[in-house]
Amino acid sequence: MSELVTLNVGGKLYTTSLATLTRYPDSMLGAMFSGTMPTKKDSHGNCFIDRDGKIFRHVLNFLRTSNLDLPDDYKEMKLLKREADFYQVQPLLEALNEKEAEMSTHEKNAMLNITLDQKMQTVHFTVREAPQIYSLSSSNMDVFTANIFCTSGLFLNKLGTKLCYFFNGNLSTVCSELEDPNHVVLQWVATVDGLPEEEYTRQALKRLWVLPANKQINSFRVFVEEILKIAMSDGFCVDSTHPDSSDFMNNKIIRLTRYR
Repeated sequence: MSELVTLNVGGKLYTTSLATLTRYPDSMLGAMFSGTMPTKKDSHGNCFIDRDGKIFRHVLNFLRTSNLDLPDDYKEMKLLKREADFYQVQPLLEALNEKEAEMSTHEKNAMLNITLDQKMQTVHFTVREAPQIYSLSSSNMDVFTANIFCTSGLFLNKLGTKLCYFFNGNLSTVCSELEDPNHVVLQWVATVDGLPEEEYTRQALKRLWVLPANKQINSFRVFVEEILKIAMSDGFCVDSTHPDSSDFMNNKIIRLTRYR
């Protein structure tokens, strides 16, 4: 038998074999237990990982069998995906995506409601004109807010994986900020000509991108177009009563429905 290893994951102990932990060499666990990445120890000499101990049982079961076995009413898919991403077990991430797609096809009717708001904001910033010379400048920028409610938590999570904030030089998916499974408020700004990149970070101004098109969203029209593409690919259609279809792109409240 392979050497046994005891792990302390967030205070919960698991004992398994070294072969199980290194089943996927390209994963973080594979790197940790193949000796290419240092491991921490607790006071009893067990390998310590500061992550969710309860969720780790599903990661470990997948390592043991290469099968994803979850209860039919499993409610912590988002958290499990986050842990699978942390451990970088790519086959598990693929299995979770397939499971979500399967669950989505069996999901009942759903409603998606989006309330849009746009305002103008003036930003002040300094521009370096020479080594010792700075000038004060100001510019107006569009600030967008989208209040999104969906009765399907699976769809809202899917939407969150396709929308990304760009901030401090990095892209991060909106799903990482989903605290309510059915509701999220997005707020972002359009790019302003002449505004130095570091000012977006200093003034906490986020911009919004959509994947996989890798397109920046600088207007509500583009936002609505991209939301429609994502929602309609998941079976949603425009509500026949609100808004009027002839003025859909100019409405501030958008409602989509899905019947199954």
